[in-house]
Amino acid sequence: MYRFLLLAAALVLVGCGSNDDAAPSAGGSAGASGAGGSSGASGSSGASGSSGAAGDEAIVEAILDGSVSAETGLIDVSHSAGLPVATPEGFLFVRRDDGAGPYSLAGDMNDWQPAAMTQAAGVYWIEVQIADPDGVKYKFVDGQGTFAADPLARRYGWDEFGEFSLVAASAPHRERWSSVSGDGLAPRTVRAWVPTAHPSHHLYVHDGQNLFEPDAPFGGWELDQTVGSDTLVIGIDNGGVARMDEYTHVPDDIGSGPIGGEGDATADFVENAVRPLVEARYGVPDKVGVMGSSLGGLIAFHEVLRYPDRYDFAASLSGTFGWGSIGLHNETLIERFAAAQKPSTLLYLDSGGGPGSGCVDSDQDGILDDTPDAADNYCETVQLRDVLLSAGYENEKTLWHWWEPNAAHNEAAWAARAFRPVQIFEAL
Repeated sequence: MYRFLLLAAALVLVGCGSNDDAAPSAGGSAGASGAGGSSGASGSSGASGSSGAAGDEAIVEAILDGSVSAETGLIDVSHSAGLPVATPEGFLFVRRDDGAGPYSLAGDMNDWQPAAMTQAAGVYWIEVQIADPDGVKYKFVDGQGTFAADPLARRYGWDEFGEFSLVAASAPHRERWSSVSGDGLAPRTVRAWVPTAHPSHHLYVHDGQNLFEPDAPFGGWELDQTVGSDTLVIGIDNGGVARMDEYTHVPDDIGSGPIGGEGDATADFVENAVRPLVEARYGVPDKVGVMGSSLGGLIAFHEVLRYPDRYDFAASLSGTFGWGSIGLHNETLIERFAAAQKPSTLLYLDSGGGPGSGCVDSDQDGILDDTPDAADNYCETVQLRDVLLSAGYENEKTLWHWWEPNAAHNEAAWAARAFRPVQIFEAL
């Protein structure tokens, strides 16, 4: 079993200001919560039955002595207290050997002067004394001298130089779990905006890669700037090309044959994999909400029906509530809510666009989705609103509806009105 060589002489905290001339990383937001406090590793490494940082150190030792693979062990650590690992001697930084080394470590703790890491058993590692880790930023430096954030760091942020990793911090920050899987869904990233150590409200939001990252592929919602200090936002990344399958409750045909219908697996994944992971770290909240846009709004409302007692609030922005009736004649969520016993979950739904020449059901399938010049799921959203009111929901008490005339079906439009459902949720 390896014991780690303490490299304090080479790498000791000398200050918290970075050297912009030495490396392209400085400035930006504060970091994340301190090490520890989360649930233990997932157990697949078999390295330790203990939880938190002590168990994570044992997993890294098992990686270094060859009894656990680097890939498996590092994912286990990232799902536990996270990287870097707090040890009695300092902090243990570990990076998988991807062939681009040799790797070094640079950060606030060594004035951004790269310190060589040790190569062993498929990883590079170094253990460092850091007297005050709160807000300390770091990056790895590859063999070409390129500075880049730790891809498995639990805590991270962004500045003018791009993404940086954080040792620990107490201010609002982002966190991330890589390769979270379950219920038949492919592994994906789950990310969080953490405003405080013990948030009272947990808001699960679909299409997590579009929520608060500056490099969001279609523009971000900037939810980190929208929510208050007591709301933890958990962004669940979609499955990429599998998004349409995962975010729909039944198959439909939009022109290329039947597609979709894996919504139950998505709802189960959130319930069985994501929520336990989050609550192990942050505790059980007072209120839980779920939110999404377009197909993300559809799956959010589907989760309410599949788990009617598990969500206090659900919000859909421009939800695709006509799904099922576009090219096939499968049951829509409009029909499911009409037939279901009224759930206790408070609901918000909205759309932009408008009715065009008027909402009609020309194919007589019961869904008002046949107006060619209607936009942004306006007609289907209004139809679901009316169904919910008929089922006993009360306007502005248990059901909220908003129409933003002519608003587009895109992230910028959803970002502009996300404050509406967020404020309702935070008032609960």
